[in-house]
Amino acid sequence: MDDLVGRTAVITGGGSGIGRAIVLELGGAGMSVVIADIEEDAARAVASEAEAAGARAIPVHTDVSDFASMQALADAAYAEFGAVHVLCNNAGVLIFGDMQKLKIEDWNWLLGVNVFGVLNGIYAFLPRMLEAGEPGHIVNTASIAALSGWGVYGVSKSAILNITETLHEDLAETPIGVSCLCPGMLNTKIVAAQRNRPASMGTKAHEPFGPEPVAFGVDPSHCGRRVREAILADELYVFAGIPKGQEDGLKAGPVPHAQALVDAIDAGVVDEEPIATGR
Repeated sequence: MDDLVGRTAVITGGGSGIGRAIVLELGGAGMSVVIADIEEDAARAVASEAEAAGARAIPVHTDVSDFASMQALADAAYAEFGAVHVLCNNAGVLIFGDMQKLKIEDWNWLLGVNVFGVLNGIYAFLPRMLEAGEPGHIVNTASIAALSGWGVYGVSKSAILNITETLHEDLAETPIGVSCLCPGMLNTKIVAAQRNRPASMGTKAHEPFGPEPVAFGVDPSHCGRRVREAILADELYVFAGIPKGQEDGLKAGPVPHAQALVDAIDAGVVDEEPIATGR
């Protein structure tokens, strides 16, 4: 995309943190914005902020883990603005703890929001975006945790990285660009994400920092700026909010991991021709 003015963006998890930063940045760039959040009051508050800054904005109560809810979000966006050009699948949650200490319900909730929330967004919006034939862009929020480690949260974000790379390849011949946003340590409410965990997903996992939001990290506005830049430049990998001095440590993680995989590939080579199949 080479112009955002007059276009429409949908941002999930738009009621706080990274989502709010993206809403305000894209709204400030001349886009109409749809703020989707499971916390309806928060979505309304951000919509008011965006409108006060001159953007057209609507809030929509949305549960990204529910495909019907995401379809309803798409219906609301198209009914209000007639088109969607940018989709930011940003909503996410966090659980701490080792695998052996977690329950299957923890996985169901975490993956339901972090992974299926992204997939639900793609399948609710992409067909209409492709049918319109206009330039568009999809931004999926992963994390620096996608690169290595970080427990079960890293597992979910690694999946988002892979999904985004796959989508980028699949849409290469279309007018729809794709980006994977990998935020660093940002001051958001994600540490207290279980405040929105439904009772149907079992009892809450251990929260080492307590149930209330904890202030830490850098300002999420860095993500908003980088998302706008990435949409315009069609960047696949988008890192943001990495405090100066931490970049070398972050870079060091993927290198030995990649080398270990390369070595393992070499160890798996066999001196045998595969059996040919076909008719």
